[in-house]
Amino acid sequence: MSFGKRAALILLVLASVFLLLNTPLVWKWMYPIKYEQQIVTAALKYEVDPHLVLAVIRSESGFATDRVSKKGAVGLMQIMPETAQWIVKEAGFLPKDSQYLYDPVMNIEIGTWYLDFLLSRYDGDIVKVIAAYNAGPGKVNGWLTSEQWNGTRETIEDIPYGETRQYVQRVLYYHDRYKNIYDFQLR
Repeated sequence: MSFGKRAALILLVLASVFLLLNTPLVWKWMYPIKYEQQIVTAALKYEVDPHLVLAVIRSESGFATDRVSKKGAVGLMQIMPETAQWIVKEAGFLPKDSQYLYDPVMNIEIGTWYLDFLLSRYDGDIVKVIAAYNAGPGKVNGWLTSEQWNGTRETIEDIPYGETRQYVQRVLYYHDRYKNIYDFQLR
């Protein structure tokens, strides 16, 4: 086979692979949705973007209901038990048992309520909301007040905690991905 034919064949194969990889089926396989109905229901109830809920779940637990972090955060949305107790009291939730954070429906409901709370607190600014979901509103308020971080997407590199900085970047990445892939499906 001549060099020109070999180069043309390689170019054809590469173009085919690129086209195949850029299909909705492949993107949905790479970014699946589990608990779609529960996410959509909670997102509608609390008027939270379902893509944000998905991005938090993907970043926090990878859709694993039994995940427990080193710091003790539990379930799909990795909620700290103390935060969950406060949310249950504030929102008037009635958990069935003490293991309620492992229940996907309850975990999504509590986590989405908390996202709504943070969205109200930060005037809908999802960058600040994501940072507060990870580091806590007290830390984020401190950074904003002391001007360590101005709260914008463009200055994420200024977030003092490396873990929170990476978390915000990851959640925003997944949010953008899920929004592009499932924009019409999750309405």
